Amino acid sequence: MIQGSEKFDVVIIGGGAAGIGVAIALRHAGIENFVVLERDQVGASFDAWPAETRFITPSFATNSIGMLDLNSIAIGISPAYSLRVEHPNGREYAAHLRGVAQFFELPIREKSQVRRLTKIGDDFCIDTDEETLRATHVIWAAGEFQYPAVASLSGSEHCRHTATVESYAELEGDDFVVIGGYESGVDAAYHLARRGKAVRLIDRECPWESESSDPSVALSTYSLERMRDRRFREHVELHPMTTITGVQPSDQGFQIETESGLTFMTEEQPLLASGFDGSHKLIPDLFEKREDGFPLLNENDESTIVPGLFLCGPSVRHKHHVFCFIYKYRQRFAVVAKAIATSLELPAEELDKYRDWGMYLDDLSCCGEECSTC
Repeated sequence: MIQGSEKFDVVIIGGGAAGIGVAIALRHAGIENFVVLERDQVGASFDAWPAETRFITPSFATNSIGMLDLNSIAIGISPAYSLRVEHPNGREYAAHLRGVAQFFELPIREKSQVRRLTKIGDDFCIDTDEETLRATHVIWAAGEFQYPAVASLSGSEHCRHTATVESYAELEGDDFVVIGGYESGVDAAYHLARRGKAVRLIDRECPWESESSDPSVALSTYSLERMRDRRFREHVELHPMTTITGVQPSDQGFQIETESGLTFMTEEQPLLASGFDGSHKLIPDLFEKREDGFPLLNENDESTIVPGLFLCGPSVRHKHHVFCFIYKYRQRFAVVAKAIATSLELPAEELDKYRDWGMYLDDLSCCGEECSTC
């Protein structure tokens, strides 16, 4: 045990949508002795989005029947109301999160980089660059955008992940290859096409023709609508069912090899839209793994091997349920807050309204992966 270090009931690691949202749920549960650690500033991952990228889920103000804005992280809070924007960009949403954190007077320590998380006895020790904190419970809510997936492709070091693009308007060149045809790939192709750039969009599957109704595995309506834009159709060449085996430099720029033997040549650095690894991989020893590589959690989103460690955010999985959107993983905030409040012997009566407002999901046994309801 570290003598003299601050002791909290809960330490939340991450000041994004998940971290701020679950912090508000803790407040509603009557928990006061907690802190949010953010390595940069609240909403930093959203600030880092390409300037043109917007939410694919639409925002709308809360209505009279209690239906929440899809991009809301708390009851009574709507980015549509505060921003007056249907599809916010990253910078707008980051500003919204900072406003929400200020409104709820959340205890946040920015510029606090967590270097190590360990459990010693009944306490967690959280080492940052400046201090060591102790906690009875830890909520890992560090997100995923700042951890792009690049290792799965041979030669990925010759590509540029879309998460590192500040603005598509600043990319020089006229002929681009985008590897990955899901949301971020379509987003990149759309913004390049709007500027008259030729784009070849390559995917090993064909997500734009998926028959699934699950938005976690099929393209959003927002993306499909943009694919019908005249400039997209004129400038983007689609290559579905094409598996990339490697990327390497060549005299003409870059050579992209495929499993079928087809070769793509481009003078511009290929753009990699391969998704994200997720921050949970920074603490692999603290979670068991599911078969798909995501953390194995109990019914309260708690680690099965480290009691007191909870996960919030887009990496949460239960059976076939994928909680990758804000409107999905916010359902779990009250579950985590309730479990911690119970551990602290608090009644957490305020959390009952989460159930009334459809933000509390305690039955995960209703369906298989094709369910469009959960």
